[in-house]
Formats: sequence, structure tokens, C-alpha cells
Amino acid sequence: MNRRQFIQSTLGTVGAMWVAGCGSEERVLTQPTLTLGQIDLSFHAAAAAVVARILTDHGHPVEFNTALHEEMFARMQRKEVDLLSSAWLPGSHGAYLAPFENEVEKLSVLYNPYAFWGVPDYVPEDAVSAVADLLKPDVTERMTKVIQGIGPGAGISRFSVEIMQAYGLGSAGYEFRNGTQQDCEDAFTRAVEEKRWVVVPLWHPQHLHHRYRIRELAEPKGLLRGKDEATLILRKEQLSKIEPEALRMLRRMHLGNVEVTYLDYLINVEKKSPAEAAARWFQENPEVVERWRNG
Repeated sequence: MNRRQFIQSTLGTVGAMWVAGCGSEERVLTQPTLTLGQIDLSFHAAAAAVVARILTDHGHPVEFNTALHEEMFARMQRKEVDLLSSAWLPGSHGAYLAPFENEVEKLSVLYNPYAFWGVPDYVPEDAVSAVADLLKPDVTERMTKVIQGIGPGAGISRFSVEIMQAYGLGSAGYEFRNGTQQDCEDAFTRAVEEKRWVVVPLWHPQHLHHRYRIRELAEPKGLLRGKDEATLILRKEQLSKIEPEALRMLRRMHLGNVEVTYLDYLINVEKKSPAEAAARWFQENPEVVERWRNG
């Protein structure tokens, strides 16, 4: 599946170290090595791979530093990480960045993520259209009671705990569980295969939106915080180390949710490495790359 086919399908259904030669021509890396932080989820790796490609194209060897949410920000505060792709601001990661926000520069907004609770579209909308509907007796009889999430440091996980408490879902037999990204995806896909009613705490961008129709549930209390800005941040003392054209491109770059979903699809479904996915994206988007280069 190429990018055009993927985006048409998506729009129809949704509302280590990187060195020369990773998926492209050999490059001579003569600039300072930079450490690029990425949160340990596949879509963060997808966006980080595009950032890394820009840096290596301009002569910077890139060392990846991968960790879960809170630990990644702690590493950046300890100056173990030069750049981070990315900080979801202000809702999901703002509290993690706050203690050292004056030490970083916000280079660009890569995409605009948001969290939500959803159900497969075969669950009738007149039965379940909002989080509060999960408390209806006829819904509680059919809905899978385990709501499988990801790690506790993720925004969607913290928000889900608040939703559980605010709506009293525990008293109706529901249980929110933390786990890995794979745990969350597997719980959803198994339920869909069995045509069970299930709630998935998810986010955009995410590759499941390509494969499944997932209907978002209304949450009028505002506990999911709305849209964030997935921001590429750099420690200020590293500004002078980045090759000037690379820095200009990083300041101009914007991927958007659909493109990150596509990259995430390449990694999770087509089993490309992040470097291979980024190389394919660059091949398919020369006009976007040129716009980042020349404004």
C-alpha cells in the first residue's frame, strides 16, 4: 500500500544509533553527534525517525535514547538527551516539562494529538455515544468490563483513571488496567474478532485507525484535555551544535496526524523499521521536504 492509498483509506475511515546509509544513499557524517529522545511507543519512534533523517542528511550522527514518559523527561532534564520528539503540550506532558521548561527551545509542532475513549463502530451509537452511556444497565450487561490501557505515565492513562473515578465506572464493574501498547492493541483486536463490545482508551495518531472504524465517545467533563501540540524540543545549549540548514528544516517541519498514522502503519503493519518508514516517507513526499528546506 502506498501513501496515497493509505491516506485515502484513512480519511475514509476516521474522521541504538542512526548512521549513514539508513534507508537512503550513503552520507558522510561530520557534524557533532546528537542524542534524540523518543518515548517508547511506535508513533513516537515514527516521528523521531523523520527528525533523525533530517539530522543525518546534514551530517549529524544520531543516537537514540528511548524510555517511557516520565523517565524520558527526567533524562532530558539531566542533559542526557539533546532533542525530544516529542512533548505533547500542554495536556499530556506539560507537567513533566514544567520543572525545566526554561532550559529548552520549542522548535516546531510535528502534529496535533489527542486522547479519547472509543468503541468499535458495530456497537450501536444509539446505545453508546458518550462515556456516561457505559452506566446504562443494558450496556453494562454487554460491554467488556476490562478497559485495557498503556503505561501509567501516558496522558491517556492518567486521564482514564480520572474518568473511572468521575463517572463511578468501578461501581458498575469496570476496571482500567495499565499495560503496554501491545496489550492495549491486542485487547481491542481480540474483542473485534469476537464482535464483543469493548472500550479502548486510544489517541490520534495511531495505526489502528487505518484498520478499524473506532467511534469516539463524548466526554463533556473535559477530562481528556482536548488537542495537544506534539512539540519537538531541544536543550538550548545544543542550538549552536546543529548545522544551520538542518535547524531551519526542524523549525519548519510539520507532519500532521495522518502522516504520523501512515508512518505508524508502516512500522506496525508492514513491519518496516522506523528508519525504513522514514526513508519511504521522504521518497513519497519530496515537495514537503523541499518546503521545509526552502520555506
